[in-house]
Amino acid sequence: MSDPFAVKDCALIAVATGEHAQTLRELKDKLVSIPTSCIYYHFWGGLLRPRFDDPEYLNDFAIWSWRSLHDKTLAERLALIDPTDFGDLDGLRRELVEVIEERLEESELLAWMIPSRRFYFVRSQIVVFDTGKRIDTIEDLTSLIPHMSSGTIFYHFIDARRRTPQGKNDFTEWLAGSGDLHQELADRIAGIDPYFTTLGELREEVHRTFTVYLKERRG
Repeated sequence: MSDPFAVKDCALIAVATGEHAQTLRELKDKLVSIPTSCIYYHFWGGLLRPRFDDPEYLNDFAIWSWRSLHDKTLAERLALIDPTDFGDLDGLRRELVEVIEERLEESELLAWMIPSRRFYFVRSQIVVFDTGKRIDTIEDLTSLIPHMSSGTIFYHFIDARRRTPQGKNDFTEWLAGSGDLHQELADRIAGIDPYFTTLGELREEVHRTFTVYLKERRG
């Protein structure tokens, strides 16, 4: 490896924007112009927040559609949107708007229905901490992964997607530094979808992928 893997941790801070939507039509209209940091928070922020209900609805738009509009159809459609399918947050924004527009065309009542609660737009601000840990080998990184905090997994696997040139996680980027030597492992890690899961499950899957790869190399 060219450089050690620098282990970071992070916290995602919620910042009120003062913007809210009273109806589904207002939500759709405001989605067009809100900062992309709002889209990011309402899709990814739930991974770092404790959740005690709505496990089938991972983003805040789907949760609001179900709990406040009581529209299960829209909630399920929004819940199926995987942010990792889009190259940037603007692409994700367009998909959100299209799904809501389609539902509004199907039900005129939804355009004016007053939900039980408004949708409040929140933007994200990430705070990054350097743990001071530096990893030089795949073996050492494999041993450390089970002990990584949720914030570390979030930073290196999820937030990295908007920081790295190719939109990949930091593990894959670091492995790519060895050229073709560990390309197979890099591809396996890049193939993990971090959205429909928890950070704990994601940590286990990343660790399992590293472990299986090392066992295969040892024969």
